Amino acid sequence: MLTPLDATASRVFLQNRVIRFSDCDPAGMVFFPQYFVMLNALVEDWFTHAVGVNYAHLLGPRRIGLPTVALQSEFRAPCRMGDAVEFRLQLERTGSRSITLRVDCMHGSVCCVQIRQVLVSTSLAHDGAIEIPEDVREGISRWQSFTGDSI
Repeated sequence: MLTPLDATASRVFLQNRVIRFSDCDPAGMVFFPQYFVMLNALVEDWFTHAVGVNYAHLLGPRRIGLPTVALQSEFRAPCRMGDAVEFRLQLERTGSRSITLRVDCMHGSVCCVQIRQVLVSTSLAHDGAIEIPEDVREGISRWQSFTGDSI
């Protein structure tokens, strides 16, 4: 079971989003795979805006991948079209080749979804794990000491 985010453990990247018709199933609730699409967009924005490393450039010209190698999720309450939600991303762990992120999707004071994601740094040239690039490590370190990191 995932526990609530510990705001004292590390910085939290916040992103607000409105649930759209295209996110929902015929019952009017977010179709669960859509949370993973939203998660990927959140991670891209975190890298680009908070870490300061352009995600598209990392994967494109630099040929460094960040595939998900582990994903744990708990769906606690439904979100519906028109709901204003807040995604809260927190770094749980940085290894030599991997990053563990924790994301909560909040609708008001209700935690609707909790996700733990492990990303591994890879070379797209040879499909093998590599050390996390130094500029990514430095960006994460800067972000961890920065305040006011909402977009």
